[in-house]
Amino acid sequence: MSIPKRVVHMTTVHHPYDPRIFHKECMSLHNAGYDVTLIAQKDASSHKAESPIKHIPVKKYASRWKRMILGTFDAYKKAKRLDADVYHFHDPELLPIAWLLKRKDNVVIYDIHEDYITSILQKDYLSKPVKKMISRVYKSLEKLFIRNFALCLAEKYYYDIYHRGTCILNYPTINEKMMKHERNQSLEDKLLYTGNVTEVRGALIHARIPQIDDSVIVQFVGKCPSSLAEKMYGTAGSGKDRLQIEGIDQFIQKEVIEDYYLQHNWLAGIAIFPPTEHYMKKELTKFFEYMNAGLPIICSDFPVWKEFIE
Repeated sequence: MSIPKRVVHMTTVHHPYDPRIFHKECMSLHNAGYDVTLIAQKDASSHKAESPIKHIPVKKYASRWKRMILGTFDAYKKAKRLDADVYHFHDPELLPIAWLLKRKDNVVIYDIHEDYITSILQKDYLSKPVKKMISRVYKSLEKLFIRNFALCLAEKYYYDIYHRGTCILNYPTINEKMMKHERNQSLEDKLLYTGNVTEVRGALIHARIPQIDDSVIVQFVGKCPSSLAEKMYGTAGSGKDRLQIEGIDQFIQKEVIEDYYLQHNWLAGIAIFPPTEHYMKKELTKFFEYMNAGLPIICSDFPVWKEFIE
């Protein structure tokens, strides 16, 4: 009997039960017979005691810089000890340690979740010259480090940036309960948004909906900073009672989100985002989740989105 290959997934940024990393990749590898270990931040509030995936925690830092320096070094030490056949990492800040982990007889995979260059240029807390400088430096360093890595692309258009790699698109896993759930004709005046809640994902646009129609409730299910939640309530004004947010300052697990799809006969799923170069090119995962649940989709009319929906 052959010993299964050891695969180590690494992230210091994402939640240990991030849907793409844990459910779609780690669990799929485990089900295919691989020995899978996940190096990620510890999150006691959502521990899966029954999980078949070995979880090696790294310390969680409030400071971004401490996480990038101390958290990255901690992840490196723990990953190196495992002497894996495959290292699969998910954060650009792990590029240097992934480069150190690469040997002639192993595989290192860079899982590209975002268009990081565009993302850097959209950081509101940085000045324009600083953003341009950081993006140029990052682009040069990334090009240097990834030469011997395999690339895993979460979006089709990333191929236009990297010109190589395998598209492992961020589609949801099929949920049989949602597929069998019958939507009758008596729809409720409730709109659903699932996933992380941020301004660039339309939080303040969605918060205006109760002012447009005084019968509609907007339900958010996903992590939302409390500071943003207050801005959303302020934007909703007299309709703030019809903004319902599940996930203020806390990660919401995949299973909880999926249960929400079955709790009501939702009018539609929403994704009305402001125009940004980053999101205008993406096929949102939530589109497929809404479709899986049989929901109509109300979204921005970006050309790529419009073509997809039609």
